[in-house]
Amino acid sequence: MESAPQEETLLSVRNLRTEFELRRWVFGRAGFVRAVDGVSFELKRGEAIAVVGESGCGKSSLAKTILGLHRPAQGEVIFEGKGLAGLNGRDLRWYRSQVGYVQQDPYGALPPFMSVRRILEEPLIVNGAGSGTERRRRIHEVLEEVRLTPVQDFLPKFPHMLSGGQQQRVVIARSMILRPKLLVADEPVSMLDASVRVEILELLSGLQRAHDLGVIYITHDLSSVRHFSDRIFVMYAAKIIEKAAVRELIHNPFHPYTRALLAAIPDPDAKNAATLKAVPPGEPPSLVQPPSGCRFHPRCPDFMKGLCEVKDPPEFEPRPGHFVMCWLYQ
Repeated sequence: MESAPQEETLLSVRNLRTEFELRRWVFGRAGFVRAVDGVSFELKRGEAIAVVGESGCGKSSLAKTILGLHRPAQGEVIFEGKGLAGLNGRDLRWYRSQVGYVQQDPYGALPPFMSVRRILEEPLIVNGAGSGTERRRRIHEVLEEVRLTPVQDFLPKFPHMLSGGQQQRVVIARSMILRPKLLVADEPVSMLDASVRVEILELLSGLQRAHDLGVIYITHDLSSVRHFSDRIFVMYAAKIIEKAAVRELIHNPFHPYTRALLAAIPDPDAKNAATLKAVPPGEPPSLVQPPSGCRFHPRCPDFMKGLCEVKDPPEFEPRPGHFVMCWLYQ
């Protein structure tokens, strides 16, 4: 696993495993969904990483475990040298004030009975941040940062009075109101019109640079990550199977699944429609009873009998800083 100098490391995730118990029995015993299975990585201050993969691969479960919304069954989440498992009470509140969360559905994320002013003031009140005057000044600052101006026009409005893009800007403003050091953005543009997506990604990128934020960007859209992230982590069936710098991964993908994802990116040129390739045939495996060995082997065009279905591949480093879990690179 790659490592970063300790003084630069903002977040460390070590052998993280998150499971959810099923209410019914599977194969005669209590079943568990292995939503995150043995994930490890480090995030530096001011760095943006993108976690990509098909729906159901565990991206959002990983994000919510990092946020402290799910308790891991195994492993550690370490923020600025402090283990999340050991935090409670005031310390846990401190951690949550340091981590902003941008949800996928802005309308569902905003309480419909609160005005924009109240939505942004609530985290400040809960965390005892400043006097009333200081809170009002902070609300004005953050609304200007997300470009909801003139500020006085937006403060009294309710979520249903805003467009989708404006709602997402309020969600981003709320995530930034406590001046966090880490931002977790879970599919922040998937519910928005195409014309608005670029604006929101540019806004997030500007906030990252201005505040030296660490960012975890959860998405299934590989076409957008090259403009926003420093590194890409490819997730499949609850595991991170490949990680590298953006340019390196896009131009030199190693894992067969990563190559398939890149080949499936739509080409705006209609002349190339015939060359568009789909993601490999078949369905992602069950996270209740995942296949033995490499979890991608039932769909893999480079499957090696007697190896891939027997042994789970470790993490190899074929090129400096480029890690992949595939027996092709042993």
